[in-house]
Amino acid sequence: MFEALRGSRTAAVPRQERRPSDSVAPSPRVTPPSVPVRSRRRPALVVAGVLLVGFGGLGSAWLVTSAGGTTTVLALAHDVAQGEVITAADLVVVRLTPSLELAPVAADQRGAVIGQRAAARLSAGSLLTAASVTASPVPGAGQSVVGVSLTPAQMPSEQLAAGDPVRIVSTPLTQADPPSDAPAVVPAEVVQVSEPDAAGARTVDVVVPELQAADLAARAATGRVALVLDARGA
Repeated sequence: MFEALRGSRTAAVPRQERRPSDSVAPSPRVTPPSVPVRSRRRPALVVAGVLLVGFGGLGSAWLVTSAGGTTTVLALAHDVAQGEVITAADLVVVRLTPSLELAPVAADQRGAVIGQRAAARLSAGSLLTAASVTASPVPGAGQSVVGVSLTPAQMPSEQLAAGDPVRIVSTPLTQADPPSDAPAVVPAEVVQVSEPDAAGARTVDVVVPELQAADLAARAATGRVALVLDARGA
């Protein structure tokens, strides 16, 4: 009887499966929300960029201003000998920035220049000035051109130009006493000035009255003369 009851109880109660106690389901990972990374602005780079933009604008403005401040003038296309008639082929138009030191002939005066004579030897590439041309032949009637060789000590350091009024003054012998009387003086006008030689001397061609040309030439040959530059435009 007891065996029967034990068997019935065993049949009535279903056998449960044992779950291991250490089996734990893994918890899901929680991904934190993404936070946008803010870029750091460097103040120095920002300032540098602003300055570059500013300087670029100033540079562009300067270029525009410079281009607008230029003027067209006349220059020599090739060499022209003294006394030659200037033709259209002798002239070329160039653009430059106006300067107080330069007084070139404006390009719109081209017609007035053509037909005149070169007052001195004109070199290719040089700017044409009012003193570069003359309506009269050089030398004119009653005039003569005399070449006077002068060392740097016998002439001003100021650069001479065609048309400059000068005086050729006779000087005493080297280491002699100054003359008690007024020295002989010949008024003249510069025609052209040569390039300096190896010793630095230059030959200055001057226009003088015809009656004084022979006397000046004789004095200049001795080397005992000096050139005085008078006021220009007087």
